[in-house]
Amino acid sequence: MTLKDRWRAIAGLVEGPGGIGVLICLYIVTVGFSLRAVTTFSSHYFSAAAFHIFYEPARLPVAVAVVAAFAFVGMIFLVARFSFGYLVGFYFYSMILGYLWLNCFSDFHYDHRLAGWSAAFSAAAFLVPATLIVSPVGRAYELPASVFDHLLTLILLLSLATIIAGAIFNFRIVAIEDIYRYRDKLDFPAGLRYAIGIITTTMLPFAFACFVARKNIWRAGAALVLSLLFYPVTLTKFAIFTPVWLVFVAFLARYFGSRTAVILSLLLPMLAGLLTSIFEVLPTLFYTVNFRMMIIPSNAFDIYNDYFSRHELTHFCQIGFLKPFVSCAYSEPLTIVMNRAYELGYLNASLFATEGVASVGPMLAPIAAFASGLVFAFGNRLSADLPPSFVLISSAILPQVFLNVPLSTTLLTHGAGVLFLLLYVTPRAMFERSSAP
Repeated sequence: MTLKDRWRAIAGLVEGPGGIGVLICLYIVTVGFSLRAVTTFSSHYFSAAAFHIFYEPARLPVAVAVVAAFAFVGMIFLVARFSFGYLVGFYFYSMILGYLWLNCFSDFHYDHRLAGWSAAFSAAAFLVPATLIVSPVGRAYELPASVFDHLLTLILLLSLATIIAGAIFNFRIVAIEDIYRYRDKLDFPAGLRYAIGIITTTMLPFAFACFVARKNIWRAGAALVLSLLFYPVTLTKFAIFTPVWLVFVAFLARYFGSRTAVILSLLLPMLAGLLTSIFEVLPTLFYTVNFRMMIIPSNAFDIYNDYFSRHELTHFCQIGFLKPFVSCAYSEPLTIVMNRAYELGYLNASLFATEGVASVGPMLAPIAAFASGLVFAFGNRLSADLPPSFVLISSAILPQVFLNVPLSTTLLTHGAGVLFLLLYVTPRAMFERSSAP
């Protein structure tokens, strides 16, 4: 047996229910220690207390019991096959896991027991359709291979044109720590803002996944360079994060099964960040991965629960096209409302907080979560007969967006709906050719 065959055998064992279960348990432990470490680590580099993140040893047994009970919801990842909903669902599962821990130590004054039960049931209600409805939908149309080739070239050219158009309004090469001095002054036209969001989140990752599938390394590299060139235009860390994350996910997809790669995509960075906090080296890694990427979305859920326990619900009026049809107590976007109330920046949040708690309250939030899960189930069906590794790479950036942005905004502004369409019309024969000797 060759080394390659041995690796495939090991990867196959890890991809089974037993291996997935062990990885999920290890991940839950890593999340718990990260949430514990953030209060100690923050005293040196940032203030967790400012985000209302606390820790009390007396409440630890309760927090451990709650997290352990919620761990059983994760059993769905042992039996579900990989899909777009599986990918995003695991990230949401991690976010709710973090919230349930924070909920046990929160200093906010709202019904924490009701909110905790609502979060747990919302997660389960979302995951059932989002991970288990995976049958392929009948396809009425598929792009011819030659047209699809031109589409990929068009994506690269459109990305370059968007960068040039954006550079007319802003182009600054500044250090990451200085971007906030200039970013609030950016004012792109609405059409250009939509183009930047859709291209960076959806279209370039999709093109990169296609080039990887075709083993077209040079064009894949071009997609990564174009992603990076959005940094001096938008002055967002996301532009630097995107090419690094795409390469990381492509590496995992190359050497592991897709379900294993999903879990490792969070476990490995968070484990590395946790180790840096223990040994007090490279503080940026813990802050970026453990705190900013994973704990902040859980914290935002806590903050939204607090705010809407004392203020009127939105009844979905934060969704632009619904606002004229429903009464609304808010004339400004929720990000501005939250910044004014808590002074923590323009705090956005996931569908569990916005389409759930903010719109209908904790009692009805599981129903909203179930309806959102059906949207992801639709995405599963559109991409069900594509190679799992291709779906994983092309969708790699969206989970990060879904953790911090409402579902309606991500579908439109960040192009999740566009990705569903692209996956639907992708010629399946392309992968038959790429796998041929």
